Amino acid sequence: MKHNMKWATLVVAGAAMMFACKSENKDQFDSISEGLSYQMEKENPSGQQVQEGDVLVGEMTVKFDDSLIFDTKGKVQRIALANPNWEVKVGEGLLKMHVGEIATFAIDADLMAKYLNPNQMPTNYKAGTNQKIYYRINLQDIVTREELQQEQSNYENNMREMEQEEPEAIAEYIKANNITVQPNADGLYVVVKKKGNGPKVTMGKQVSVNYTGRLLDGTIFDSSVESDARTGNVYDARRQYEPFTFQIGAGQVISGWDNGLLNQTVGTTLQLIIPSKEAYGSRGAGNRIPPHSPLVFDIEIVGVK
Repeated sequence: MKHNMKWATLVVAGAAMMFACKSENKDQFDSISEGLSYQMEKENPSGQQVQEGDVLVGEMTVKFDDSLIFDTKGKVQRIALANPNWEVKVGEGLLKMHVGEIATFAIDADLMAKYLNPNQMPTNYKAGTNQKIYYRINLQDIVTREELQQEQSNYENNMREMEQEEPEAIAEYIKANNITVQPNADGLYVVVKKKGNGPKVTMGKQVSVNYTGRLLDGTIFDSSVESDARTGNVYDARRQYEPFTFQIGAGQVISGWDNGLLNQTVGTTLQLIIPSKEAYGSRGAGNRIPPHSPLVFDIEIVGVK
């Protein structure tokens, strides 16, 4: 099943994110182009028609012959880009749809196999046996090309604003916490709380640390010593915690860690205030770290080897 889920994702992405499917009444499909046909389950010709470059919003199901591969029933989301220039020409079918319609598109598996690697096809695919991939689309809304362009423009403006506001946010944090050390050339603040006298952290060494990471507002997003960092629970002294171990300079951590811990010694506790360019930059990290977010890490170096 994991293999099939991976395959479905590849097909959806490659097919301009097409979907859906049902395999009953296979003889009632109308041809669109070679290897592509469709069947209307529900028609609504008065609804808004899909145009090239639009994104379809609704539900999708994907089947390979009679085997269910993927299903978003009950989860309305953006499911397809109307791109008629994709090699399999799925977009030609999307342009026939109106909001409020349900349609199933069938693609010859042999045609799809021309554009996917063998390991991306279902394990039970056999060339020359007339197998089909079915995409069933329940179209409930459309995001137009113009709306998408406006979304992109708004996103870019927001990113620029966040980037411009970051230096001021760092400066306010430094002032509020009475930090007097100067940043290095990369804008990284290294605030040593206690200097250890153990072995030094050097390039290529395995370093073990206890740490807690926060946003500037104090929100914990990760920790090796918190009971449950994601929910903000406090440290539990009764629980045994494993230090986090990584190799300095091997790209296993953000560059702010490599830069901030280099040449420090075992037993040292320190705080790193890391600008986003030395952390996760404009991409952020999942739902926990927004784009252009400076990070604060409290770190104890417990081992080097």
